[in-house]
Amino acid sequence: MKLHSLSVLAVMCLLPMFAVGQSTTPRTTEGHPDLTGMWNGGPARGLAIRGDDPFGAYLAARDGTLLNFERDNTIIRRMDPNKPLYKPQFWEKVQKLDQDGNTADPSFGCMPGGVPRMGPPPKIVQTPTELLFFYITPPAQGWGDQYRIIPIDGRQHTPLDQLDGTWKGESIGHWEGDTMVIDTIGFNDISWLDIGGYFHSDNMHVIERIRREGDTLTWQATVDDPDVLIKPWTMNPRTLRLNPDAKAVLEESLPCVERDSSHLVNKEHH
Repeated sequence: MKLHSLSVLAVMCLLPMFAVGQSTTPRTTEGHPDLTGMWNGGPARGLAIRGDDPFGAYLAARDGTLLNFERDNTIIRRMDPNKPLYKPQFWEKVQKLDQDGNTADPSFGCMPGGVPRMGPPPKIVQTPTELLFFYITPPAQGWGDQYRIIPIDGRQHTPLDQLDGTWKGESIGHWEGDTMVIDTIGFNDISWLDIGGYFHSDNMHVIERIRREGDTLTWQATVDDPDVLIKPWTMNPRTLRLNPDAKAVLEESLPCVERDSSHLVNKEHH
């Protein structure tokens, strides 16, 4: 009996030591999670990944080639049953855009990915009044280095009829508990949601949710576009890991010059 009591006491004494070793979520002076960091520290993954692997986005290519990365990544994304549901009158357009994707997809022609296709940012700088998001190719799901400046000071959206449609729209953020919610309107209708001909209207409304837990960041977006979609589409969540290298930097992307479109001989989708 005494030995059992001593064992329990020893375990209880060790608990604080384990707690100290666990990764905690840093907070700002305002009490919110601090999203600041370089979020590109995830490990490499092989071609075969588990469905429950939160870092499955770090998919390596067969033979380590860029061509196979594009093919493998596209195959996996096309197998995903989570797809936007379009109104019946738009399915023919979706299929046509998909068939002509190599020329119709704006991300294949030096255009930016746009929100939400550009996904979560690999670098975030957080201040009390705004978030700064920085993207590079290829994580931008389009072309070119991109940035977003998102106010979190409590302001309201500009009336939609006073906004000129843009690739990234007008984004405003606010906290819901420990989750940063980014509300974006004011888009053009040029960008796509993803490969597959998934277009949208200029009436699209995007809600992004970002949550930090320790050294991981989870991002998820919901697209509401009543002009073309049957119901809002919630994209699969993406989980990123904090880069532990304090000196890590985002490398500059090469300029994009479209030279290939006139030489395409088939419609293989990359």
